[in-house]
Amino acid sequence: MIVALIIACEVGFWVLLAVGLGLRYLAKMPKASVVVLLCEPLLELVLFVATAIDLKNGAEPDWKHGLAAVYIGFSAALGHQTVRWVDARVAHRFFGGPPPVKPPRYGTARAVHEWKTALRWMLAAVIAMALLQGAIWYVGDDGDIGSLRAWQTKMLYLIGINAIIATSYTLWPKREPEGARSSLLK
Repeated sequence: MIVALIIACEVGFWVLLAVGLGLRYLAKMPKASVVVLLCEPLLELVLFVATAIDLKNGAEPDWKHGLAAVYIGFSAALGHQTVRWVDARVAHRFFGGPPPVKPPRYGTARAVHEWKTALRWMLAAVIAMALLQGAIWYVGDDGDIGSLRAWQTKMLYLIGINAIIATSYTLWPKREPEGARSSLLK
């Protein structure tokens, strides 16, 4: 049941996003669009409550409960950015909006961009780990919490990988090609 609910929440996220953008651009109802887009966190709340009820009713904690916590963490930390990303592209592609701003490609600006991205993913992992820890405390010593601990370990790996990637852009920044620099000076 939990996996089906996770899938339903993901589908619901994209449906609400499509409806919200449709209201904004096709129906010219920006306030209604905001209301619909603000309903997206309700999906994560439903998933959270369903997972808690499932555990309360005696379900053995397993990978599905861990996946639910991870999904909620990632939706909470990355959902807003995803909505903005899609909105900018829909506005540009279909409704004459300005082209989306591309991330910087070189130097310190690229390193800063990579750190911002990494911090969002790290926040997602920390939220997931906190939810997983809450589930561990909720289940207590009576249940097998090994799968929940395994998800916490995966989130620690995710944090480490993001830190390594962002650090690499800081220590070894990508430099602008010489030809590109000279053509800008002309």
